[in-house]
Amino acid sequence: MKNIVDNLPDCPGCYQFLDETGKIIYVGKAKRLKRRVSSYFQKEHESRKTNHLVRSIRDIKYIVVNTEEDALLLENNLIKQWNPKYNILLKDGKTYPSILVTNEFFPRIFQTRKINKRNGTYFGPYSHVPTLHMLLEVIRNLYPIRTCKMPLLAEGVENGKYRECLDFYIHKCCGACIGKVNHEEYGKWIEEAKEILKGNTRSIEAGMMEEMRQLANEMRFEEAEAMKRKYLMLENYRSKSEVVSYTINNVDVFNIETDEKTGYVNYLHVNNGCITQAFTFELKKRLDETTEELLTLGIGEMRERYHSNSKEIILPFHVELQLENVVYTIPQRGEKRKLLELSKLNVLQYKKDRISQNDKLNPEQRGVRLMKELQAALGMKEMPVQIECFDNSNMQGTDAVAGCVVFVMGKPSKKDYRKYTIKTVEGADDYASMREVVRRRYSRMMTEGTRLPDLIITDGGKGQMEAVREVTEDELKLAIPIAGLAKNDKHRTNELLFGFPASVIGMKTDSTLFHFLTRVQDEVHRYSIAFHRDKRSKHQLASELDKIKGIGPKTKDTLLRHFGSVKRIRDAEEEAIAEVIGKSKAKIIKETLVNESKNG
Repeated sequence: MKNIVDNLPDCPGCYQFLDETGKIIYVGKAKRLKRRVSSYFQKEHESRKTNHLVRSIRDIKYIVVNTEEDALLLENNLIKQWNPKYNILLKDGKTYPSILVTNEFFPRIFQTRKINKRNGTYFGPYSHVPTLHMLLEVIRNLYPIRTCKMPLLAEGVENGKYRECLDFYIHKCCGACIGKVNHEEYGKWIEEAKEILKGNTRSIEAGMMEEMRQLANEMRFEEAEAMKRKYLMLENYRSKSEVVSYTINNVDVFNIETDEKTGYVNYLHVNNGCITQAFTFELKKRLDETTEELLTLGIGEMRERYHSNSKEIILPFHVELQLENVVYTIPQRGEKRKLLELSKLNVLQYKKDRISQNDKLNPEQRGVRLMKELQAALGMKEMPVQIECFDNSNMQGTDAVAGCVVFVMGKPSKKDYRKYTIKTVEGADDYASMREVVRRRYSRMMTEGTRLPDLIITDGGKGQMEAVREVTEDELKLAIPIAGLAKNDKHRTNELLFGFPASVIGMKTDSTLFHFLTRVQDEVHRYSIAFHRDKRSKHQLASELDKIKGIGPKTKDTLLRHFGSVKRIRDAEEEAIAEVIGKSKAKIIKETLVNESKNG
C-alpha cells in the first residue's frame, strides 16, 4: 500500500479504494491525488467509519483528469455506477440530492433526497450541491414556476379556491393558483425546464438569444439586459456540467503505451459527455506481439468485461479488428481528440507508476532497464554494462588532477574508482590532461588484461570527446563508444552527444535516463574535486619543517600534533622539543629554525 501511495500523481483525479475481494468500497475526488490519499494513512481519524474504511483497504485505483471540476463530475458518475459501501450515498441510507419535477396539474420543481418515482420525474443525483442550487436558480429565474406546496387542482383554480402568496407580488411566481397563467403555457415552461435538467440547453439558448436581439431591436433594453443575464447564467451552467461536449454519447476510448515486455492499455467509456467507466491494465508480451495486436486484444477484453455496445470507438491508430456496426475514429482535433489525449495521460501515468513500483521492489531490474534504454538511444550493438566517466580539476593550472568513476549496471562501483595526478601537462590544458589520464588508464588495463568499459562518458562537449578518441582509437586501437555531456550558457547540462562527428541525441531532460547520466556526471565532479581539494590542502599545509634535512613526515606530524604550529615550535625551548622527539633531532630543528629566523 505504501508503494502505491508513494507513486500516486500529484494532479486532479478520482481515487477508488478496494477491499480484499476487489470490490470498490469508497470513491473520492481530489485536487491533488497523492496528498489526499496519503492523508488517510498518516494518522488515526476521529471518525470510526473512516478508521474502519482505512483498515479495509487492500488496493487503490485512480483516474487522472485535467481539472478539479472534471474530478467532481467523474466522482459522481463513479458513485452512481458502483454504489460504494463507505460513500455517503449508501452508508447513511440516503442519496445525494436530486431534482424532482412533480406530476401535478401545475408541477413544481425542487430539491429532494427522497426517491419515489410515483411522485414525478427525478434528475440527478448531484454530488456537488452548489451546482444543484445554481441549476434551480437558473430555472426559477427563467420561469416563474410556483414554489408553494398546495395541491393545486383544476377545479379549485376555476372556482377561486386558492389565494395568491407573497411570491406572486414580488414577481417570483406566475400566480397559477389564481388563474394568471393557463395550463398550456405553464406546461411549456416545465418542458423547457426538463430539457435544461437533461443538459439539452443549446436550443433554449438559441431561443433566448433570438428573443434578446428582438427586445433590443424594439428598444426594450432593460428587458434585453435581463434576458442576457439569464442567457449567460444558463451558458455558464452548461460549460461546467460537461467533461466534453454532450454530443459525444456512448463512445469507447482506447489508448496504449508499450515497452519491451509489456503493453499498457487504457479504456474510457463516455456517456453524454461524462466518463462513466475507466480502467487501465497490463498485457504481457509472449511472442513479441505488435502494438496493434496488443490494442486489439485489449479492445475485445474491455468490451466483453463491461458489456459495451458502443457504436463508436476512438483509437490512436487503425486496427484490423472488425466489429459489427462499430465505427473506428482516429481524431486529429476537437473534443474527441481531447478524450484520446486524456486516455493517453492515464496510460502514461499508469506505466510510470508500475515502473516505479517495480524499481523499488527490484533495483537490479531498474539498472537493466536503464542500460537498455541507453543502448537504444545511442544505437549501440551491446548493452553498456560498464560505464566510465572522466573529469579534470585544477586551480589556474596548479595541483592538476583527474578522476575516473565506474558504473556497473547503473550502480556506482566505488572499488573501481581511480584518482590521477597530472604529471606531463603544465598549466591549465584540459584536453592534454584528458589525453594523459585516458592513456595511462587504458594502457595499464590492456597490460593487466582488465575488462574494458562498454561506454566512456566525458564531462564536456566535442573537444573532450575528440581528446579521448585520439588516445583510444588512434593510439591504443580500441573501439570503445564515446559520449559527452554538454552544458548550455547557464552551465547546466542539457545535451547528450554521441558519435564522430558528434551529434545531439534526442532525449528529454526530465527523463529517468537523463537523470541517471547527470548523476554519473555529478559523481565524477564530486570525486575529482574532492581529490583536488585534498591535494591542494596538503600543499597549502606544507611547512618549514619539510625543508629540514633529517626530519621526516612522522617526526613532523608528531611535533605539529604536540605544539600545534611551526611558530610554537620555534618559540619552544630545545629541552621541550627534545622531550617529544629526542635531543639530536631537537638540536637540528632548533638550530635550523633560529638561523632561518635570523636570516628573515
